[in-house]
Amino acid sequence: MPKVLISDSLSNLAKEEFEKNNIEVDVNTELSPSELQEVIKNYDGLVVRSATKATKEIIEAGDKLKIIGRAGAGVDNIDLVAAKKKNIVVMNTPGGNTNATAEHTISLLLSLYKSIPKANNSTHKGLWEKKKFKGLELKGKKIGLIGFGNVAERVAEIANGFAMEVFVFSKSFESRKNNFLDIKSLTLEEMLSICDVISFHCKTPKDGNPIINISELKKMKKNAVIINTARGNLVNEIDLKTALNESIIKGAALDVYSEEPAKNNVLFGVKNLILTPHIAASTEEAQLVVAQQIAEQISEFFKTGKITNSV
Repeated sequence: MPKVLISDSLSNLAKEEFEKNNIEVDVNTELSPSELQEVIKNYDGLVVRSATKATKEIIEAGDKLKIIGRAGAGVDNIDLVAAKKKNIVVMNTPGGNTNATAEHTISLLLSLYKSIPKANNSTHKGLWEKKKFKGLELKGKKIGLIGFGNVAERVAEIANGFAMEVFVFSKSFESRKNNFLDIKSLTLEEMLSICDVISFHCKTPKDGNPIINISELKKMKKNAVIINTARGNLVNEIDLKTALNESIIKGAALDVYSEEPAKNNVLFGVKNLILTPHIAASTEEAQLVVAQQIAEQISEFFKTGKITNSV
């Protein structure tokens, strides 16, 4: 009987699905990296979200390990090179948290445009600073999407509902552009110069370097804002701090960071910046979907050898 470890907080649906398929499952979300490295030798499968870092050392210690499942889309927390060397299958669940992440993207944008965090804090203090918080409207604004996967497609759909103009910078968009006649493709430089909103929906570049540094930030409009719910380090955090403090751009909102958990970050306390703790995909609905989906995929792998959504 295969044995699977769930090392991150996950809906109980996953455990139930494994048990239904006669797969032994342990749930332990309190393991330190060294503890995980010690116990992983006892398991055929590992299920993670974003908290567990499936490092080279942990993967190499997995003598029986055949599969790692990510309940979610991003796999930055899994050493794919180490997994490939050991012929360990890595699966994710693309699409399971698409809507949750897209809605969080738009929520951050609205919060920036309407200064909701500041207005909330001010009103709680009884200041009634009504004249201070004059917001902006989404209607007619230009939003530039860097990357065009599932989440960006959903963001575009929502943005169209707000009567925004949608632009895309994506290599893969060219082959699908006939399906999105209301979306225009731009180069990155064109997008930075004309868009009011820049929103990230892409993977980290292979070299690991940020896509946007101070030189790119200076090409943006003075009233432009940046939203990042994709991956940390797509924007140089030190340069973003400079751009916000010197009013090179109007604002930014981030859900992801170069190092997580972000308990000590250069961006803390910077003006016109909203920060959330990597919660874009954390909705009750999305967590049910990804838990069920990853358990079904791994169960099918152990039963029939079928590989679904391999990375």
